[in-house]
Amino acid sequence: MTGVVRCAWAEGDPLMQDYHDREWGVPVHDSRMLWEMLMLEGFQAGLSWRTILHKREAFRRAFAGFEPERVARFTAADVDRLMQDAGIVRARAKIEATIGGARAYLAMREDGEDFAGWAWSMAGDHARRTRGPVPASTPESERLSKALKRRGFKFVGPTITYAWMQAVGMVDDHQDDCFRRGG
Repeated sequence: MTGVVRCAWAEGDPLMQDYHDREWGVPVHDSRMLWEMLMLEGFQAGLSWRTILHKREAFRRAFAGFEPERVARFTAADVDRLMQDAGIVRARAKIEATIGGARAYLAMREDGEDFAGWAWSMAGDHARRTRGPVPASTPESERLSKALKRRGFKFVGPTITYAWMQAVGMVDDHQDDCFRRGG
């Protein structure tokens, strides 16, 4: 779309712009997709989202379509294979955290917890209604981070968790003048 005002971070890169216009901030209630996005946010730690977004399809191939049942069965040989995959971020701790995240996700499901319902209940009614600077984390993201860590997730600190909350629509942090900004 041309001639519209959007968040400054999305300008200048067609893939980022499309992601902004179609995905970022749209409420996601599908458990598997929420888990995939949380894992990708973990890979972003110390990097830019642009880097991860440009590698997203390679991540999907490398991590079996982010099907938790398949990822949870990955072995040390799979970790070694992924460490050789130039299409993804080759960080052993993040790869191992994704495998552990699949196991934690499945453990929650086995305990009768729907990941989407749980995550949204933890986020609460947190659509930011104030305008102005966007925080790096919030009390809600800190609470969610601690709860995820207790369940065995890694690379889910409060800043990563807040970025995830933004991406999956738990909060609306579009710029004040962005065409996607909610009421």
